[in-house]
Amino acid sequence: MSMSIDRTRLRQLLSREAAESTARNPRSKAAYEAADHLFGRVPMTWMNKNAGTFPRYLAGAHGARVTDIDGHEYIDFCLGDTGAMAGHSPAVVADAVERRFREQGGATAMLPTEDAEWVGAELTRRFGLPRWSFSLTATDANRWAIRLARAVTGRQKILFNSYCYHGSVDESLIVTGPEGRGATSRPGNVGAPCDVTLTSRVAEFNDLEGLERELAQGDVAAVLMEPALTNIGIVLPEPGYLEGVRELTRRHGVLLVNDETHTFSAGPGGATAAWALEPDILTIGKAVAGGVPAGAYGLSADLADRLLRRGDLDLVDMGGVGGTLAGNALSVAAMRATLEHVLTDSAFAAMSALSARFEQGVQSGIEKHGLPWSVSRLGARTEYRFTAPAPRTGTESAAASDPELEDFLHLWMANRGVLMTPFHNMALMCPATTEADVDAHTTLFAGALAELAG
Repeated sequence: MSMSIDRTRLRQLLSREAAESTARNPRSKAAYEAADHLFGRVPMTWMNKNAGTFPRYLAGAHGARVTDIDGHEYIDFCLGDTGAMAGHSPAVVADAVERRFREQGGATAMLPTEDAEWVGAELTRRFGLPRWSFSLTATDANRWAIRLARAVTGRQKILFNSYCYHGSVDESLIVTGPEGRGATSRPGNVGAPCDVTLTSRVAEFNDLEGLERELAQGDVAAVLMEPALTNIGIVLPEPGYLEGVRELTRRHGVLLVNDETHTFSAGPGGATAAWALEPDILTIGKAVAGGVPAGAYGLSADLADRLLRRGDLDLVDMGGVGGTLAGNALSVAAMRATLEHVLTDSAFAAMSALSARFEQGVQSGIEKHGLPWSVSRLGARTEYRFTAPAPRTGTESAAASDPELEDFLHLWMANRGVLMTPFHNMALMCPATTEADVDAHTTLFAGALAELAG
């Protein structure tokens, strides 16, 4: 028997959980109300994206646990929206950072370290790209990939998938028009430097016909994409889609850039290794340094050689593919410790198994109540959606959003000791996550559905 959501009951439950959250967190509420010198009262305005009227304030975090300043401990499935996929403050990373900063010093000396070559070699082993450079964020890595693609192709436009996520890259804030045709700026785009259609083209994920139509215009330097959409909710590639993207980009002389910042959850070499993909450039950030700001981009050997042979390109000084702190000794030391000792091949196997257990628990609840919902998994990452079948494009995924229902579930979980990613219903596993943690969510999820059913 199918269950529909009683919206009146949902709003009553949401109001109850919001009141409970406020009552449970007086110190966080007071800290938020006192933050008069912060824009939006938070260090970054996206921290206001949370269920309730104020965010919980961090006291500490270790492994798969977060503690707030009101003394509540949470099982953390958010994990910094992938930034803490290695777990919070892994001991081996903390030791490496302290050794580099306190004992060795020189965290920002603008000199290379031998750790950098080790990290480059390990990224090559995992992802296949032979030449690497570092950044502080995946956003920066994407910006630099775009510059390099334009330089080497002589073309100006970059193609993105509708409702993609590549950080705050200006060119990426583009979505398709009605029926997947045309293009417009993504709703809410802040301070666009120009009409985004001047710099970008767009096609729906899983739409090879739309992609070919855009690439045939002959002005696209690169397709910058996630192998699976993530930040609009997990949208998995249909059979043959990624192979089709690679064939079309090669046919039209377009570079392919895989952004693996979130899809790193697919395995130790991300979706690129898991699905045998062959990008020309690969970008990554967040998780690779165990919580320390770091990113990287990798290049194919042919592309790297072509760029280095270009005497007209200033790749050393003011060419726009660097930053004073990029590749600093501290970040690189953290990357080495994370990749060598924490986010290992065996760790990913265990994390993926836990994610499958999480998926099964959610699916059982959906089936018990006959909900028209779905659940999608990408390695160590699982997400439930309020539609079935699961969305196949970014636009479909955006349309499936239900803010009231999301807020209720997030507050229900948080009030009972579980944190989900505030932007959507994503749960990520880390090496410190346990089966008991997953089962706790399964029990709470079942309880939330029972409440909704009345």
